[in-house]
Amino acid sequence: MDVTRAEPVRRVWVLVVGAVAGFLLVVTSLLMTSIYDVPLLVSYAAATAQCVALPLALRQTWPALTLQLAGVGLFAWVQPPGTGLWPLPLPVMLLLIAHIAVIGVTRPWRDAVLAWWASALSCIALTLADPRGRELEDGDASLTLYATTSVLVVFGMIAWSQREAARRQLAEAQRDVELEQAQRALVEERNRIARELHDVVAHSMSVIHMQATSAAYRIENLDQESREEFGRIAAGTRGALREMRQLLALLRDEDAERELRPMPDLEHLEALAGSARRGGVPVELDVAGDLRSVDLPDTVGLAAYRIVQESLSNVVRHAPGAPARVTVTVGDGTLKVVVENDLPTQVPRPIEDGHAPGHGLVGMRERARLAGGSVTTGARPEGGYLVVAQFPLEEGTS
Repeated sequence: MDVTRAEPVRRVWVLVVGAVAGFLLVVTSLLMTSIYDVPLLVSYAAATAQCVALPLALRQTWPALTLQLAGVGLFAWVQPPGTGLWPLPLPVMLLLIAHIAVIGVTRPWRDAVLAWWASALSCIALTLADPRGRELEDGDASLTLYATTSVLVVFGMIAWSQREAARRQLAEAQRDVELEQAQRALVEERNRIARELHDVVAHSMSVIHMQATSAAYRIENLDQESREEFGRIAAGTRGALREMRQLLALLRDEDAERELRPMPDLEHLEALAGSARRGGVPVELDVAGDLRSVDLPDTVGLAAYRIVQESLSNVVRHAPGAPARVTVTVGDGTLKVVVENDLPTQVPRPIEDGHAPGHGLVGMRERARLAGGSVTTGARPEGGYLVVAQFPLEEGTS
């Protein structure tokens, strides 16, 4: 239970138990005087000890139990022989059972069991040390009644007090099951995506690679420039297939990421720009400083690389022939990547069929967000397009 809520609840318990104890004080003292012939002052004093111990048990378990047993002992010590149950007359027994019940419902179960044993042994000791010389059999009835009744009460109160813990454990177990089901569903979805990528995308790329590789043998009178272009297509397809296999491994095994590093980062921008140039896009690369001397986090380097890659791919698809510029700067604790292009020099030809919306810009923003950065995009006033990605760097990174 929350500490801020526990204290008000405890105060309510003290008030309720205190009110009940005040009522029982009057009833017990009168009954012990009228039925069991205990002197009024002694009866009042012993009943006061028992009743005060009830609310005290909510805060001080063992001092309260000592006070309770002192009241029980005083009653047993002065009760005349032949006046009913002894050493635990019914009013005294009820107060003692109530005390054990309060401990059972408000304290750990070990405290309740120890308190019960202490009360049982104290009653046995009172029976053995009776100053009035009663027979041991005179205490059998009250001790047996107390033992059976108090055992049921104490275990009932322990069960009642443990209900919240049991409910909490059940809720935790249910959350664990739901988490396990969610993780299983995630694994199944990752495997499904991996199968789709393998069966559809990887297959299609393998066909492209095979066609590009065999073009020089299938097409007659192929000039040298075309042969080199088909070679570059095959090489690019092999690189894409290699990255596809890495992606499939990541999807099928969450621990594979550690084994597949290093992933592409900003140090590979020159190769990326060369690939775009071979695709017909003049790319100017400007990197301020030596990126090798900058200890970029892996997530930032990979995100920045992928954003540049997607931006140049968009230029190839939507602005063929347009000059593009990639600028990378590090300063003031920020990595800034700018990709901009001019107007296309050729009429864009759609690479994909259909009119489904693309996910490139959404993917760039998501990559930047996961790496702690941001991406802004938009058309340039003089024509063309602009992509700006910024990533905050920790102090000492640059």
